[in-house]
Amino acid sequence: MQIDHEDSDSKGRYVTRIDDGPEAELTYSKLGAKAIIIDHTGVPDAYRGKGVGLALVTRAVEDARAAGQKITPLCPFAAAQFRRHPEWADVLA
Repeated sequence: MQIDHEDSDSKGRYVTRIDDGPEAELTYSKLGAKAIIIDHTGVPDAYRGKGVGLALVTRAVEDARAAGQKITPLCPFAAAQFRRHPEWADVLA
């Protein structure tokens, strides 16, 4: 699954599509250079149960780890994934 990353000065998002279908996305806001807030994860019904949401959060975690950033998961889905993945504690704000 290819996940694209779009980034601006204050916000960003990760987005993917399966077989030219609708977009699934994770959006975030930046808190300076060292922290982000995941505020939304949207996965179309057609992708439910295929691990798309988890893949988006995983990519955000990997990128935050590489950049030395911390994540505040305000989105309920992302927060649930952080509870399920204690190995992500190093990037949890």
